Amino acid sequence: MTPDPLEALREACAPLRFAPLPDLATTSLPAPGLPGTTHWHRSDRLVDEGWLPVLHDKLRTEHGPGHRLPAATNFLRVTLREPIFLVAASLYLTGRIPLLTPQTLYLPWDTAGSRFATPAVVGARWIVLPDDPAAARADTVVARDRDEQLRLAAEGVVATFGPPLSALHAHSRAGLRTLWGWVVDTLHFYMLNPARYLGRDARQAWELATRLGDAVIAAGAVTRRRPRLFPFAPQDPRGTWAVRGTCCFDYKGDPEHGFCTTCPLKCDAERREDLSEWLRDPALAP
Repeated sequence: MTPDPLEALREACAPLRFAPLPDLATTSLPAPGLPGTTHWHRSDRLVDEGWLPVLHDKLRTEHGPGHRLPAATNFLRVTLREPIFLVAASLYLTGRIPLLTPQTLYLPWDTAGSRFATPAVVGARWIVLPDDPAAARADTVVARDRDEQLRLAAEGVVATFGPPLSALHAHSRAGLRTLWGWVVDTLHFYMLNPARYLGRDARQAWELATRLGDAVIAAGAVTRRRPRLFPFAPQDPRGTWAVRGTCCFDYKGDPEHGFCTTCPLKCDAERREDLSEWLRDPALAP
């Protein structure tokens, strides 16, 4: 029996404390929790049918934040976090990448709670290398080498995320480079986070994330700055974290909270002090 990429990914993510996978299905959408309370929006139709501005405003009105910039990045967080983790963690942990398309990503709107629930990826094929045991499966696409694998995956990411990001940019007036910067940053972090948690080489994970980020930008993403590694305690296996290239503007929605630990606007001395607390008290670590 050839290995199932879905099961292999679930097994690889099982040891992680933080593994926000989307609902993964091969043929049909997951059943909603309560009939009639969930409306599934395919990502391309969310844009084409004009739902994105409506749901963005409903989410912001019901749950905040009030400021338009963190409201825009929060919209990305609640719709794209799991698909981004799927792409990044699958590549890092299994060497395979889902080929996302606008027809494979579904976003469930909870009409009772006025919020998005966990996204679903349905019927995605997996991009594998020629020596992968799953290469003979019908649900795989065989790339010639790693470069082609990354290119195909990046093109899928841009084709799937690009229209919602452009619609969000037009509606919220948040910069397109800010929105894509959030995506590119998160792709990097979602390879680094598993590496740190599992005690693996953070730099090696970062190099692979950088190659994927390069491919996403070559496919059409735009961003001003890339994230950077931040070794705050190099002697410790978990003593390397990173700094985002793009601010998420959460501090504008919650001024008392201040800058996030990974914010590019935070000074490195304060960042090093905060991160060192994670080593002294692992319960604080992400």
